Amino acid sequence: MTQPVPEIPHRFTDPRPVLALGSLGWLIATILVWTNDNWADSRPICLMGLGVGLLGYTIFAIQRRGARRGDKGAQLGLD
Repeated sequence: MTQPVPEIPHRFTDPRPVLALGSLGWLIATILVWTNDNWADSRPICLMGLGVGLLGYTIFAIQRRGARRGDKGAQLGLD
């Protein structure tokens, strides 16, 4: 007889803290890079990090909105 697998707690599956901390980290790095001319070569990398973070959060927000509306192709568990 197999034991039922317990569900993962919501705090471990919620992507919002990861998205927020990642975006905050890239924002801090971008500010530091723009204030120090010695790191001028890293500016495009920081801007791309901010862009990817914004894209990731946008995709998450669209999927969450679809899950709340009950769309057929939306991911489950994002409410």
